[in-house]
Amino acid sequence: MEYIDNASPPDDLSEAQSRDFTIAVQFLQQYTGSAATFNSYRREVENLLQWTWHIALTTLDGLKREDIEKFIRFSQRPPAAWIGVKKAPRFIDSESERRPNPEWRPFVATVSKSAHKKGEAPSKKDYFASNNSIKQLMAICSSFYQYLLLEEYVYSNPVALIRQKSKFVQKRQGQTRVRRLSPLQWQVVITTAEQMAADNPGSHERTLFMLSALYSMYLRISELAASDRWTPTMNDFHKDNDGLWWFTTVGKGNKERQIAVSDTMLAALKRWRKFRGLSVLPTPADDSPLLPVHRGQGPMANTTHIRSIVQDCFDKAIQSLVAQQQTEEAESLMGATVHWLRHTGISEDVKTRPREHVRDDAGHSSSAITDKYIDIELKERHKSAKKKRIHSL
Repeated sequence: MEYIDNASPPDDLSEAQSRDFTIAVQFLQQYTGSAATFNSYRREVENLLQWTWHIALTTLDGLKREDIEKFIRFSQRPPAAWIGVKKAPRFIDSESERRPNPEWRPFVATVSKSAHKKGEAPSKKDYFASNNSIKQLMAICSSFYQYLLLEEYVYSNPVALIRQKSKFVQKRQGQTRVRRLSPLQWQVVITTAEQMAADNPGSHERTLFMLSALYSMYLRISELAASDRWTPTMNDFHKDNDGLWWFTTVGKGNKERQIAVSDTMLAALKRWRKFRGLSVLPTPADDSPLLPVHRGQGPMANTTHIRSIVQDCFDKAIQSLVAQQQTEEAESLMGATVHWLRHTGISEDVKTRPREHVRDDAGHSSSAITDKYIDIELKERHKSAKKKRIHSL
């Protein structure tokens, strides 16, 4: 993203391709405020350009509805030469020169975390784009063409002309499954973190605080890590005039929100500050990093590092579940990610808190999103079906 402002067309592009490149860069510049959004948009626009130039042998203004349909089918199951088996950076910085990375591929085959732990490797032949990936692809490409229309670069939006979108994107009846920890899994995970902190406070008091914040305040990992747009500090915890504690964060879409801080989360904060030799609770002037790096100075900015810290706790919790002969729970936990902690916290709280309160603390854009976490009706539906008979006698 740091190169987007000064990006110029590569020398090997034709004049028409250079125009495509320039207009694409102008479109992407609108999304540099959020790294996650920018990366998603760049990936899809980049793939569209590559396919347009090298497969369709045309330019953006030459694509028709049927071409976009071919591109979508191509993206669902691309040829092996376009698929990698590991994520690789697009470019390599070598001797102050930025060079294309020969190992980079537009698409990457993966396996689940649990399969990886069992020694399974990703296979190019098994790659197939998910339903959500194709939905995102179509939405971004349509947005891109809408921009091209406004700039009078093209005179129609071929994505919008696709009438039967259901042949590419399946519609789902009922609720989407929310990936979360079971009550037993969460109990073992947090107990494991507490034991890790007791055994090695220098390394794991921070681990325990991370888990508490991710679960109790429904934080995304990007809301814990420092970034160009925001750095979480101690005074993001603050008390209002009624003596109530809140936490301010900046989430998806660069939206700021306030999260109600529970008594147990406040206790976790006190414990973390005591370990760091700070006052019991932060003052408005305390702008020290919420999560400092272990060595050196400054806040944690590497989300991969945060993931590895949480994963270490998950791995130890899996060992504990195996020791308790909870084999199914251990197997399920192998597939868990950091984001499951947010889902778990929301799912538990929506059972007892008003959904509007959970919605606002979670930063959901509507109550319909929060409703996905309410599974009371699902349980009742299953209960009514549980004793259905096949034989009448």
